[in-house]
Amino acid sequence: MTAPVSPGISARLRGRVLRRLGLGNTPPPDLDGLRQVYNAWCRRVPFDNVRKMLALRTGSPLPGCDATDFFEGWLETGAGGTCWSGSNALYELLCSLGFRARRAAGSMHDIGSPNHGTVIVTLDSAEFLADSSLLTYEPVPLAGSLHTYDDGINRIEVEPDAGGHILWTRGPHQSFFLACRIFHENVSHETVLANYENSRRQSPFNQRLYALRSLPGRMILLRGNTRYERTRSGVSTQNLTPEELCDSLHADIGLSRPLIGAWSDCGALAASLEPPSGPAPPPPRNVPPSQRPEIH
Repeated sequence: MTAPVSPGISARLRGRVLRRLGLGNTPPPDLDGLRQVYNAWCRRVPFDNVRKMLALRTGSPLPGCDATDFFEGWLETGAGGTCWSGSNALYELLCSLGFRARRAAGSMHDIGSPNHGTVIVTLDSAEFLADSSLLTYEPVPLAGSLHTYDDGINRIEVEPDAGGHILWTRGPHQSFFLACRIFHENVSHETVLANYENSRRQSPFNQRLYALRSLPGRMILLRGNTRYERTRSGVSTQNLTPEELCDSLHADIGLSRPLIGAWSDCGALAASLEPPSGPAPPPPRNVPPSQRPEIH
């Protein structure tokens, strides 16, 4: 039986995307298929703000507002996107494969308001988080009890809380865990676009480079001009020259040289060498369940 095609992605484009993801056969819309698609996404689609930085500095529309633009951009340049564009593209891909998926929102740093786009997939009566930004390798069960995952590189804890869930993760540059509250309500494409457009005014991904890539046995993050690499042995840190930063974008993140050249020419490279500006993120208000003292 042929999977229905979502209005956001054509059958031809879906085939090209699946081939680039390394999926020779169309994954079935079950848990094994979800694992295949999401794991392939995590290993081949970076979370990065390169095209967004370019658009902000050239007065262009924000990239990846629809799934076709996102995937055509990825196929041509290797670039992914930030949370609103990436989650919408992953949602459209999963729907085109027959999964019961919905767009959803989260609150990074658990500040109360939605500032993060994600995807929830329903399989029978169970729900799973497939997040295009955190690149957790495995879809995360949103169950009624604590779920933990640790492969030596990614460490995740997710707990039910106040009708939703709190997801605890850490980036390659972080020693502490960051809380993201997951809201279960369906989010429309119009809301995704509005939140994405609002991010022009304030976002941690507007000024300096942020590019995350998940590879077998390691995660690489370029943040400003600093390169972080997390393996099972720990985290290494290296400050890069402008030339080294461009080389790392190509070799580590997988971006094309023409895109990197345009990104550099518009001033984004120079901006990435500057200290971060704007308000610092709020300090963690809590710790994940594994770090809380037991109550007797």
